Amino acid sequence: MNGESKTQPEYEFVVVGSGAGGGTVAARLAESGRKVLLLEAGGDPRGLSGGDPHCPNENRLPDDYDVPVFHGFSTENDAIKWDFFVRHYSDNQAQQRDPKFCSSWQDQPVDGVFYPRAGALGGCTAHNAMILVYPHNADWKYLATLTGDTSWDPRNMRKYFEKLESCRNRFFPYRWLSKLGMNPTRHGWNGWLRIEKSIPDAALADHNVEKLLYYSAIGALKEIGHKFKNWSWTLEGQLDPNDWRLVKDNAVGICYTPLTTRGHQRAATRERLLETAQKFPDRLTIELNALATKILFSESNRVIGLEYLSGERLYRPHVGAPKRAGEKKQALASKEVILAGGAFNTPQLLMLSGIGPKSQLEAHDIRVRVNLPGVGKNLQDRYEVGVINRMREDWTVLSGAQFAKGDRIYKQWAAKRRQGVYTSNGAVLGVITRSTLQRPLPDLFCFALVGLFKGYFPEYSKLFAEHLNYLTWAVLKGHTNNRAGEVVLRSSDPQDAPAINFHYFQEGSDNAGEDLDSVVAGVKFVRRMSTKLREEGLIVQEELPGDNIQTDNDLKEFVRDHAWGHHASCTCPIGRPEEGGVLTTDFRVHGTSGLRVVDASVFPRIPGLFIVSAVYMIAEKAAEVIHAAYP
Repeated sequence: MNGESKTQPEYEFVVVGSGAGGGTVAARLAESGRKVLLLEAGGDPRGLSGGDPHCPNENRLPDDYDVPVFHGFSTENDAIKWDFFVRHYSDNQAQQRDPKFCSSWQDQPVDGVFYPRAGALGGCTAHNAMILVYPHNADWKYLATLTGDTSWDPRNMRKYFEKLESCRNRFFPYRWLSKLGMNPTRHGWNGWLRIEKSIPDAALADHNVEKLLYYSAIGALKEIGHKFKNWSWTLEGQLDPNDWRLVKDNAVGICYTPLTTRGHQRAATRERLLETAQKFPDRLTIELNALATKILFSESNRVIGLEYLSGERLYRPHVGAPKRAGEKKQALASKEVILAGGAFNTPQLLMLSGIGPKSQLEAHDIRVRVNLPGVGKNLQDRYEVGVINRMREDWTVLSGAQFAKGDRIYKQWAAKRRQGVYTSNGAVLGVITRSTLQRPLPDLFCFALVGLFKGYFPEYSKLFAEHLNYLTWAVLKGHTNNRAGEVVLRSSDPQDAPAINFHYFQEGSDNAGEDLDSVVAGVKFVRRMSTKLREEGLIVQEELPGDNIQTDNDLKEFVRDHAWGHHASCTCPIGRPEEGGVLTTDFRVHGTSGLRVVDASVFPRIPGLFIVSAVYMIAEKAAEVIHAAYP
């Protein structure tokens, strides 16, 4: 075998990665009676020490992890951040027009745009904005049609959401009704992932902003021709985008952003794993600071385990990574290895192990075990831009905010009954809409942020603390058409990051330009929602795109030069290998046995508006499928 060892496997399953995919499937398999080893390349974010750009010389953990509104700081906390720098374009002139582009950072050439990832227990659920918005049913219908597998049917997939969710964002009577067999919302009430809402009322109370934003949103929806069912959203759905009655109708309207918090403190797969390991210590073993480097095969070419390096900060994107190899170890699995490293690291590990495009492997002198051209291709993401408005004065709700332990608002958050803006992620209102009435699905999520957010670049997060008088409308384009992105090996060294290029807009596969048109429509839409705030003198100036950017051509140029994304996916898609597929409908890697993938890379097309909900769901599905395969 590759990496010969006669040691008998101690575990049935070895899982790589602890995020929404790996953490969910590992915990559920252990609960089902399976013996599981989970390998995580980082440490426990609540047990580490690290600074961030706002307070670089202080330990900002666990607060950067715990406090919802600190999520931006968590993406740049030295102890947990992985600094990827990606290309949006191959063309240097196009790439360098992006003000977020860096040719170098910290005396190292990076030649790209900052794309934060997390090397920590919980994966990217340790630093995300905690938003959980349900996918569209068409996403599951597409998979059911593609595979001929009716288990992907939307009504069946909803049961996985119900299984994992512990809904705390709806009125209590719905919980009672569900016990009587009546559950019109199809929420889950007893799952492991708690969902809460936190709308900082004080923020909205500033200058009657709540009323102005709400009615401006309704007016903007009507202005572009939407038949907005106000009663459905406000009375039936109660502004909850995950209500099944709204989901099945592909509804558009105003919403709050449901958050994965527990008592208004971040809680996701980190907590799920630790609690499961405490309950079943003989079934679930978590090994931290373990960087997977190679998949191990038997002489019959069956996957039997993994080779990994043990040690802190061994992956070079981790800030402060030492130039050392770590201790080489092996982990053997009697049944399967499950990869859940995410859209960048899963294809990297497959290629390092000889599974991927033949030309790519041979270029790095890697033995070809399975020529699978789709590995690393089909990289997809959202497009996002920010429409940034400078307000007349600081937000009252942020008075005294230092975004640090001990300030006035922190004390409100830390109190027994948590309250205040720190219980939120900074979003005060969301609107789901279609960019044009002809789009088959709602494809825009526009949300108002109490803060200055231009996208991701080194030290971007400190702007939140430095500027307390900004309203940013974040425009997120879902259901993107571009499938031209790719992840390729930079070298055969597993401690190096791969090379990543999303091939935005004119370099991509959206030849009709629908994605670009949709983002421009989103910018126009949020400008409509800001009109009354400007008329009232509450907005002093639109700083981005700026009042001088008005024509469609100017707005298109702005979007091409400023867009970013943060939902990388689809690099190991389910589908036939001759069509670029990497996985079977049950998550097995084509041409192998004993190997599956369960993370954001499995989707042929990027689902919904916020990808983490779909990843949680496919992980619950995968756990069920895998457990059933070994009766």
